[in-house]
Amino acid sequence: MDVLAGLLDGPRARGAFLLRMVMEPPWSVRVEDRAPLCLMSVTRGEAWIVPEGGTEPVRLRPGDIAVARGPAPYTVAHIPDAAPRARIGPGGTCTTLHGQPLAESLRLGVRTWGNAPDGATAVLVGTYLLDGEISRRLLDALPSLLTLRADDSGGPLLSLLDAEIARDEPAQSVVLDRLLDLLLIAVLRAWFARPGARAPAWYRAMGDPVVGRALRLLQNAPAHPWTVASLAARAGVSRAGLARRFTELVGEPPMAYLTGWRLALAADLLREGDDTVESVARAVGYGGSFAFSAAFKRVRGQSPQEYRNGNRAR
Repeated sequence: MDVLAGLLDGPRARGAFLLRMVMEPPWSVRVEDRAPLCLMSVTRGEAWIVPEGGTEPVRLRPGDIAVARGPAPYTVAHIPDAAPRARIGPGGTCTTLHGQPLAESLRLGVRTWGNAPDGATAVLVGTYLLDGEISRRLLDALPSLLTLRADDSGGPLLSLLDAEIARDEPAQSVVLDRLLDLLLIAVLRAWFARPGARAPAWYRAMGDPVVGRALRLLQNAPAHPWTVASLAARAGVSRAGLARRFTELVGEPPMAYLTGWRLALAADLLREGDDTVESVARAVGYGGSFAFSAAFKRVRGQSPQEYRNGNRAR
């Protein structure tokens, strides 16, 4: 596992909300689902994405890809100033602006939705429904809306997703989840590789032969009793050399990075699983629940159990 793979494991598409939206003008959909990440690509016609807060609208043509980072709402429409006619809420629920259900009346077939079967515009939509502390490191590195033009985007993956999205075969949801993951990885690679791109420090550090190896070691084995000396030995450099180089490239010392990574892993385990606090502590490298609870509360301001109870209550 490398850093990008590890960070993508948080929003990984498990049962993602996937559909093809087919629309004939006039149309406008207000998206207020608060999803952490939504990927959209036009396969026919064109669509405009209008972010919240006065940000300039973005036009998508065939092959272009946009990634919207929640929870901020946005509008997708045939022209930038079209008044919304439908609302997408949490969980992918579709209603009028007054709350009347629209899902059945706009259903056009398997994973296909819209106001006209042969509408002038078709948009592939893949929404990641899961959020977590690991994925937060990735999401925080992205703008609220990023776009890639057709020449820089997913190419064959888009065509394959378009061909598969309306099929109803055994294990089809798994096929679509994996395609969406691959497409997202391709988009993020292209985004961070742009000239002048402001890629996060951890992403840039992946290319360093010393620090990149150290990052992979920490991520692959967070429960290992790492010290700077043992990490430096595995990376093939001196203790001082690793500490200096790691801090320069990543922005924090190796052990501080490891603590943050362990606590992010622990937070997701607490949110998603039923393991005891003691089990979670040992899974991420703490000798017992006391030391783990103290570190967790120091960083997050609440105990592991309080964190678990608060997230389960949402």
